[in-house]
Amino acid sequence: VFPSLAQAQASVANEVYQELGQPSVFLFCPTEYCSSLCSPSPSQSCYLQTIGQELLPGIGVIWTGPKVVSQELSATLLEEVEGVLQRRLVIWDNLYANDYDYRRVFLGPYMGRAPGLMPRLHGLLLNPNCELQANFIPIHTLGTWFQSELGSCAHPDHAGMEMVAALGDSQGPREGSYSPQEALDLALRDWVVEINQQALEPGR
Repeated sequence: VFPSLAQAQASVANEVYQELGQPSVFLFCPTEYCSSLCSPSPSQSCYLQTIGQELLPGIGVIWTGPKVVSQELSATLLEEVEGVLQRRLVIWDNLYANDYDYRRVFLGPYMGRAPGLMPRLHGLLLNPNCELQANFIPIHTLGTWFQSELGSCAHPDHAGMEMVAALGDSQGPREGSYSPQEALDLALRDWVVEINQQALEPGR
């Protein structure tokens, strides 16, 4: 019926989206959902070009970045994909995901995401560790990053700045900037309080 997989997917997604009354949040995950899955590249991918042309503009497209688990995300890396898909992206962030290897648990701060990134995004989803309690620091530091991004939005001169080398500068973060080390310290302090509260509960 369809000349390509991309046209089939876009047609079905568009029909469901319209049947549901074009909801404000409707997400589509493409088969090529990161740069490493695109052939030969995002900008030259016939699949992504078709999705960008055929998918209705109100539908959000999920993207994980350069790889399935991306260590870094920057505005520059996303521009190419935004151009092909003709819309801002919803980042599906697998930084903490460990469903592919249960022997690994990630407890570090949210990092590798450039300042000023949020205004370029349609949304961000965090794929956490499978172990619930292990996600206190990931989610807490994501919140700190988000707050710093709101500060960047309020001060456009900071927006678009790339991550500086001295993220753990002892002078502290500039207004609207994010320090993974300071976010980690804050999360650890709050986690100790949470652990101590739980220890006082009956039966603990």
